[in-house]
Amino acid sequence: MTDTSTDQRTPGDVAEGKWFGRVMRWGQLTLVENDPQEYDPDFWLDYFERAKCDAVCLSAGGYIAYYPTEVPLHHRSAWMKDDDPLGKLVNGCRERGMAVLARTDPHAVHQPVFDLHPEWIAVDSDGNHRRHWAMSGAWVTCALGPYNFDYMTEVNLEIMARYNVDGIFSNRWTGSGMCYCEHCRSAFREATGLELPRTSDPRDPARREYILWRQNRLFELCEKWDTSIRQVSPDSRFVPNSGGGSLSDLDMSIFGQVAETAFADRQGRSGTVVPWAAGKNAKEYRATMRDKAVGGIFSVGIEGSHRWKDSTQSAAEIRVWVADSIANGMRPWFTKFGGVLHDRRWLGVVEEIYQWHHRWERYFRTQEPLARVAVVYSQQTAKFYGGPAAADRVENHVLGMYHALVEARIPFEMVHDRLLTPEVLGRFKTLVLPNTAALSEEQCEQIRGFVAAGGGVVATHETSLYDEWGARRDRFGLEDLLGVRPTGGVDEDVKNSYLLLAEDAHTGRRHAVLDGLEQATRIINGVRRVNVEPIDTSLPAALTVVPSYPDLPMEEVYPRQTGANEQGVYLREVGAGRVAYFPWDVDRTFWEVLDPDHGRLLRNAVAWTTDEPSPVEVTGPGLLDVTVWRQPDSLTVHLVNLTNPMAMRGPFRELLPVGEQHVRVRLPEQVRVTRARLLRGDVPVQARILDGTAVIAVPGITDHEVIAIDLETVAGAAGNRGR
Repeated sequence: MTDTSTDQRTPGDVAEGKWFGRVMRWGQLTLVENDPQEYDPDFWLDYFERAKCDAVCLSAGGYIAYYPTEVPLHHRSAWMKDDDPLGKLVNGCRERGMAVLARTDPHAVHQPVFDLHPEWIAVDSDGNHRRHWAMSGAWVTCALGPYNFDYMTEVNLEIMARYNVDGIFSNRWTGSGMCYCEHCRSAFREATGLELPRTSDPRDPARREYILWRQNRLFELCEKWDTSIRQVSPDSRFVPNSGGGSLSDLDMSIFGQVAETAFADRQGRSGTVVPWAAGKNAKEYRATMRDKAVGGIFSVGIEGSHRWKDSTQSAAEIRVWVADSIANGMRPWFTKFGGVLHDRRWLGVVEEIYQWHHRWERYFRTQEPLARVAVVYSQQTAKFYGGPAAADRVENHVLGMYHALVEARIPFEMVHDRLLTPEVLGRFKTLVLPNTAALSEEQCEQIRGFVAAGGGVVATHETSLYDEWGARRDRFGLEDLLGVRPTGGVDEDVKNSYLLLAEDAHTGRRHAVLDGLEQATRIINGVRRVNVEPIDTSLPAALTVVPSYPDLPMEEVYPRQTGANEQGVYLREVGAGRVAYFPWDVDRTFWEVLDPDHGRLLRNAVAWTTDEPSPVEVTGPGLLDVTVWRQPDSLTVHLVNLTNPMAMRGPFRELLPVGEQHVRVRLPEQVRVTRARLLRGDVPVQARILDGTAVIAVPGITDHEVIAIDLETVAGAAGNRGR
């Protein structure tokens, strides 16, 4: 494939010329069985080239083979005849200098496979082989047994031997729910001495062991496929389609070590998914992948449970979703289901985005985020504390915190709870723990070390009240930082409760965490609260709790108690660091209710614990996702305009521009600004330098604007200071 200059390679390149660090724009064509007779492959090859794709993912095999396979029982497309659709596409892409992944899908098989190998088929809890839920005549495979480990290994090797592709990208390879086949039962019994669990409760020892066993088995499968592929072609890789945030099946801290590259398969919005979810996925992957390349898969069709796979999203929806993934560090990957076009409206939109991305790609390579705030996401909390209710008890806390920081325009990253090392945390000033309930003693000690080094912590609800296996402690693991001890259980459904805004008895002033609430004497409380008491009762309270009182009859709606001893936030200076602890679910309630007062509390708590200027400050109208990056010779600030009546429930109908934004960017020491430019507007812009800060006015933003500030090193420490 076409090489690129050395200065454009990412630190994720393992060696000179490795494709997985070099490619920037992906296209995927997922064929349906009759495509070989119905579609125009030359159209797609031409479109990939026009859109500046430097890598593609093409349907190869598994459920259906799109090449003349010789593996027994590997179902060939009935419309293929004697042709080789995969070979034609691979050769065409190679001629155009593109990297190629071959897509497989091992989650289902046809009837002849079941007839000869029923042991390859998944079994439900009642002992029945599982028919496919959507396709009559198809059967669901067991992901952890010989079908994947033996049969699909043979398929992968055949594809590699025939086409020497750059890798195998496998879809739905982790299985389709729990399997009770004989292989799974015997393998689990041999590994653990236990029978497969019949409950999803993580407190059940068998369920806990199953979570770990299944994960290890999947990593074994990854290793087997990757090793066999590399024996054919050392530079090729197995690329698993999986991973992500706290609710992901696989431990992302391990995934980040074993995967050379990854692709975030959050293809679009549905229901109440917010547009910044694409950026969140990018940050979750980067937390463990670090500087390795991560692609952001987006569908050109409508996403949702009704599965309209031949649909087309609105142009505005595609633009905002892709903009937020690029702004947060991902490389775009469009996916199209079916080679026959029923709606061409998306083609020009994606082509324009890709051509723009290609033109300015030097600003999207070799980049390091400059955020000083990090939000922890905890898979062990989700698995062993949240269990079946993890979406509500764990992820909704993260979503509320995430949205509060986006609204506050505070640049931030995400950190995996298994990677709380000084190396990872050293570049941050504040660590945010949104109900990170399950923490080991080692993890608590790592957080203590971070605070001892001058770091800040914002923690909510039951953070550290459980150990890493979800067992409740009799104290908080971070008791010495939070400054409280539990006095009972958790109030799960608090109604009509409030928080009094207190003034310091000595100064008569309110704490900085209450900034912006000057005209209020009280605000609403949350929904869930841990019963705690302070260890040091001498510290002043910024918020105190007004306990619940009747909400009916209306004549009875008045507080019986105006000031309880309970506090709404515990604010402490611990050595060189600062800690803010909310015993209630301020982040989860913010996500449910979106009360702006809760957003202010979270913003102010992060600002107080960070206690330093932000790397970038943006003022102006609208809801913006703000990120800031350092390249070897430049800084870039991404401003993604999420302002839209459909921001909290999609899709966008149109893009609604926001007005002028004033941007202040802190400059590194010993550099000089040589040029500033708006990349979407494609115009130069003036950068005024004031005491080490570049001040730039952005006239307006439609969907996405990028400020690119070119730098050069200067002798001496003055640089841009005071100019």
